[in-house]
Amino acid sequence: MNLGTRVGLKLGKATRDAFGEALRDLGREFPDVVVVDGDVSNSTRTEWFAKEFPDRFFNVGIAESNLVGVASGLAASGKIPVAASFACFLLCNAFDQIRMSVAFPRLNVKLVGSHAGISIGEDGPSQMGIEDVALACALPGLAVLVPADEHATRSATRAMILHEGPTYLRLGRPPVPVVYDESFEFVIGKAYQLRAGHDVTLVANGIMVAAALDAAEELAGRGIQARVLDMPTVKPIDEEALVAAARETGGIVVAEEHLHYGGLGSVVAMTVARRYPCPMAFVDLDDTYAESGAPDDLLRAYGLTAERIVEAAESVVARR
Repeated sequence: MNLGTRVGLKLGKATRDAFGEALRDLGREFPDVVVVDGDVSNSTRTEWFAKEFPDRFFNVGIAESNLVGVASGLAASGKIPVAASFACFLLCNAFDQIRMSVAFPRLNVKLVGSHAGISIGEDGPSQMGIEDVALACALPGLAVLVPADEHATRSATRAMILHEGPTYLRLGRPPVPVVYDESFEFVIGKAYQLRAGHDVTLVANGIMVAAALDAAEELAGRGIQARVLDMPTVKPIDEEALVAAARETGGIVVAEEHLHYGGLGSVVAMTVARRYPCPMAFVDLDDTYAESGAPDDLLRAYGLTAERIVEAAESVVARR
């Protein structure tokens, strides 16, 4: 990944790797944590938990609906189940089971979708979870988390385990730039300002946070001071941070590795329209599926870049 070069961000671990490490460590601390996986533990990195706690790990095979059912039963029995698979398999294949067996009874199931977005690369569109945030946000009571880097992911995994209620954690396949340090504390429902600015606000999550920081640096060279907000919790959204951004900077650009409808941009737009309307623009996948290719090539081809964020910010500033 070539994101974040202008601001000198170092390339760190993939968020799925950070999750796997954090989950294994949390298993030592929380004996009620159990893991259910859909035969992809070598990809979701739950295999690291399985090696240390084999009696607390359950591989249900390629059967995501059954995976969710098993997880809900474990939650009803007082365990803290982490149900992991690829984001598209978990949210798309098993949506009805998540709806009826997790969200409706509000059971304490921790859903984890790895390999989200088009940055999985060569695996192609059948395995790209690009609708997952919209599906997760549609379910009442479900918290939706999209951390930006390895340190945020480790802390988000702990926050997910401690949170009482159903949660969805979105993870990626490729290594990503390091935005935070090891002291970072993830708080569900909180936005994090990474750069000050008064001309426009760039709101992003996941891999697009590094791209937003990159864009802000380029904008500064053009005389535009952009505030950068990492919004790692899509639901519940940090409304006050968005209202302050709209009021103090007069315009917002939202960047996400997701389809145009139903994701972070939709949630931000609903909040801003209701609380403090301002000009907005959106950098996302629009209304299309992607294709197979190298991750960086796909991100460029579909406009998930700092350059596209710069263009969107300049258009917003012009409309203020």
